[in-house]
Amino acid sequence: MMIRFESVTKRYPDGTTAVDDLSLEVPRGGITVFVGPSGCGKTTSLRMINRMVEPTEGRILINDEDVADRKPARLRRSIGYVIQHAGLFPHRTVLANVMTVPTLIGWDKGRARTAAMEAIEKVGLTADQASRYPAQLSGGQQQRVGVARALASDPEVVLMDEPFSAVDPLVRTDLQNEVRRLQRELGITVVLVTHDIDEAISLGDHVAVMRQGGHLAQLASPGELLTEPADDFVASFVGKDRGYRKLGFTTTQVESDPEETVALGEDVAAGRGWVLVADEDGQPLGWVDRRSGPGGAVREEELHRMGSLAEVGDSARVFLDAALSAPSGRGVVVEDGRVVGTVVPERVLEAIRAQGGSAA
Repeated sequence: MMIRFESVTKRYPDGTTAVDDLSLEVPRGGITVFVGPSGCGKTTSLRMINRMVEPTEGRILINDEDVADRKPARLRRSIGYVIQHAGLFPHRTVLANVMTVPTLIGWDKGRARTAAMEAIEKVGLTADQASRYPAQLSGGQQQRVGVARALASDPEVVLMDEPFSAVDPLVRTDLQNEVRRLQRELGITVVLVTHDIDEAISLGDHVAVMRQGGHLAQLASPGELLTEPADDFVASFVGKDRGYRKLGFTTTQVESDPEETVALGEDVAAGRGWVLVADEDGQPLGWVDRRSGPGGAVREEELHRMGSLAEVGDSARVFLDAALSAPSGRGVVVEDGRVVGTVVPERVLEAIRAQGGSAA
């Protein structure tokens, strides 16, 4: 499923131009993110895909078919749509909410119910939660219901308008991971709007940066956007720390150093320094500081959080973050959850330079 904008403009009666001569292609089977400052036309562009907003000039095609040739209601029922705050019917159960579109497109009750339950399970909700009402769920769970509703009719295209902006950061990360997993698993084409460049870079296979006046500033992969911003506006919007974020798209062979671990209850002498503690399966538990003070058995209450973990094969950014966030200054490297060694920041930077990367 490919979406194509051909010289699309949206101009309102008062003379305001929300989108100006927009031409771009949304590739089939990936996540394309529209991002930009408030008032740049990104939401208007999204809503023109399902004709919630009609363009003034130009046309939008889905698989070479002009959306203007389709009845708006039928078009919208064929496209999944997720909005901020989920937009659920408060007087209907979760199951009834998710059955809405399958019912509207004419599926019989049994088929609609089966499809709705499958969608509910796909987004990580339970059968018990399906019988509840939206007010009985957390904000993150309600947003999962919104995603399930968008998926229930098995659409090839799903539009998402700032779907995670109303939830707290931890829930937001979980939902982002869930959407990425579902997109890969189902092969759907997702178009997502956000004002958050970090979210755009994290989620998008392609990122369309829009500037004020509804102009497209750049369409590129996240790595290209960070490495080669098209102009000063894009460079400024992406942020001054883009060199560090670029490391998230840099595959670097970082050799870890061997790291001896100890178990809880094991004696560790004073003066040994920072010691990594792991469980019987080799999974890291935390660090113990024995640079000074008495030695003796390692107690759980002594453990310091270890910072982030780097998995073998992770990006340079993950390795560097693990090293910088560890209290010991040594990032823990794991494989299948088990400690294989540690790495210091200097080792990561050396690996980046050796491969011609930038540590800026």
